[in-house]
Amino acid sequence: MDTAILPSTFLLTLLLSVGLFFFIRASTKDRTEIVQLVSEQDEAALMSQLKEYFRSRSYRVAAVDREQNQVTFEGFVRPSWFLAIFLTLLAATGIVCLFLVVYLLFPRLSTVVLAMVLLSPLSGLFYWKKSGRLEKVLLKVETTQSEQTSSSRITVVAHRDELSELQRTLQLKPGK
Repeated sequence: MDTAILPSTFLLTLLLSVGLFFFIRASTKDRTEIVQLVSEQDEAALMSQLKEYFRSRSYRVAAVDREQNQVTFEGFVRPSWFLAIFLTLLAATGIVCLFLVVYLLFPRLSTVVLAMVLLSPLSGLFYWKKSGRLEKVLLKVETTQSEQTSSSRITVVAHRDELSELQRTLQLKPGK
């Protein structure tokens, strides 16, 4: 094989390994966002609908601030078995690819790299320990009056997946 191909393949494999490392690390990143949503319902009806929605999603009311009309919900987010297994398989595949390139370049080091495949379950364990956490949702409802109708503006601080599900389930429109 051409001598320039192996070192360049090794460099690319190392770069892909770094990318895999950051991908596994990012799987546990907090993705909290703030969004404003608008509903045509009045505040009382909307608040009861929101409480029922969060109760059905296994959240509980943690705090109520009546002065600011703000409610804090808490719920435990369970890690995904699928993602833990997927990350373990990705890590194992990445280590095997690195092994193949190291084997071609440095045959004596290949057994050490191959033994690193046994460390791949650590990526699934890392995800499992970091992603199972208590999530908080902050909810503030305000009534807005316009000339024709009154509507409610909701400010929500939550995980982005929870925000999209809330918007889809309750058919809330994005605020301006």
